[in-house]
Amino acid sequence: MTDVKPVITQAMIDAYDEYTHLTLDRRRFMEQLSRLAGSGAAAAAIAPLLAANSAQAAIVAENDARVKGEDITYPGSGGEVKGYLVKPAKPAGKLGNVIVIHENRGLNPHIRDVARRVALEGFVALAPDFLSPLGGTPADEDKARDMFTTLDPAQTVANGVATVAFLNADKVGNGKVGAIGFCWGGGTANMLAVNAPDLAASVAYYGMQPKAADVSKIKAALLLHYAGLDDRTNAGIDAFKKELDAAHIEYTVYVYEGANHAFNNDTSAARYDKKAADLAWGRTIAFLKEKLA
Repeated sequence: MTDVKPVITQAMIDAYDEYTHLTLDRRRFMEQLSRLAGSGAAAAAIAPLLAANSAQAAIVAENDARVKGEDITYPGSGGEVKGYLVKPAKPAGKLGNVIVIHENRGLNPHIRDVARRVALEGFVALAPDFLSPLGGTPADEDKARDMFTTLDPAQTVANGVATVAFLNADKVGNGKVGAIGFCWGGGTANMLAVNAPDLAASVAYYGMQPKAADVSKIKAALLLHYAGLDDRTNAGIDAFKKELDAAHIEYTVYVYEGANHAFNNDTSAARYDKKAADLAWGRTIAFLKEKLA
């Protein structure tokens, strides 16, 4: 007897997206998923496929000899910020610096893996833990999700600006700093571009757009990745582009048709889209190498 793989529909993915973005609590999400799946048992089997799997193998292993990673603390806006700093093991000259901004699950193994991928491309990569003011990212990702509801957005932006300053002073770096953020981190990358005039480049994966009145403050070049099926985030694209054009800000927008929000997260079986992720990653690294050289 062979196991039958559960069928995951777009409606289930949309419900999970509502849950991850704090518009559904866990109980209501499971109730909705049970209705869509036909039973509580089916919902229980499908839920882990929608969620990220922390046991998924890293693309760049933690002990990969090509990079050196360490947990650090550095000065934030009002206290120490925890972070994961990764550099090439044998840097060739001064390197561009990249801030890797996590989703609304905090600094988890997946984001650490992404930071190592960035370092492997020849950058100094720093993944801050923006939950540091609340004690740092917990092991329970649902608890981490809930912590974001009490996180002060202004303090987060200020800690991001402090991260830019910290990397600017790094002796291995070349003094140029960029950012890359995913989901919540994509929105945070956009806000960092608004508030950090010395940020050279910013890459936002399916990130919420800043307020129209703030767009003209952006000095960084922008690379904006959106998922074709992500109606919630995509609703703000046209207005954002209008403001960027009016302010004569350098930007490029890509929409990956057929891809879901969080398509880059390879630990989420249901939403990961390898074709879109690989294409976006290639564009991201080429953009950062150009802007941070």
